[in-house]
Amino acid sequence: MSLKENLDMVKDELNSEEKFFEKAVVTERFVKKYKKPLIGVVAAVILVVAGNLAYDASEQNRIESANEALAVLQKNPQDSVALTKLESLSPALHDVWLYSQAIADKNAQELEKLKNSKALIINDTSAYEAAELKDDISELNSYSERQEAIYKDLATVMSAVLLMDSGKVADAHEKLAMISEKSPFAPVASALMHYGVK
Repeated sequence: MSLKENLDMVKDELNSEEKFFEKAVVTERFVKKYKKPLIGVVAAVILVVAGNLAYDASEQNRIESANEALAVLQKNPQDSVALTKLESLSPALHDVWLYSQAIADKNAQELEKLKNSKALIINDTSAYEAAELKDDISELNSYSERQEAIYKDLATVMSAVLLMDSGKVADAHEKLAMISEKSPFAPVASALMHYGVK
């Protein structure tokens, strides 16, 4: 290697060290200038992560406690302490339990109470089941007129059957005609229209 090459190499090393120290000084100034906001950001991130972990642990504990209360109720449906605990831990699961018990007992009064439930589907199905258990044509009609009703066509069929049982065949046929041909209940409606006359 020639002397010139050696000098160029040393010069390049000094330039790179100078750039490194220059960056270190700039970083040090930045850290000193923004020390408090940086500490605040780090602390905030730590608090958010810790809070999230604590919330997840609390939520998991709540779910496990609700499941334990449900297991107690499955063994002893009359346990009012477990029922109250379930209601406080998981109102939706509480309503599902009450719904299952009301269906098993064919208890229209309990189903009526669940019409205002916030649990997914429970309010809708309990309204239908209560109307069916009571053989209440007006409630079945009211239910079937709701746009979002799950058992809309079934309620219409049940209403028609009740009308046929009371001798109002023409009204029953009007009800059955309201069922769409695309509905899974279309064959049932058709059969009732042709063969359901007493």
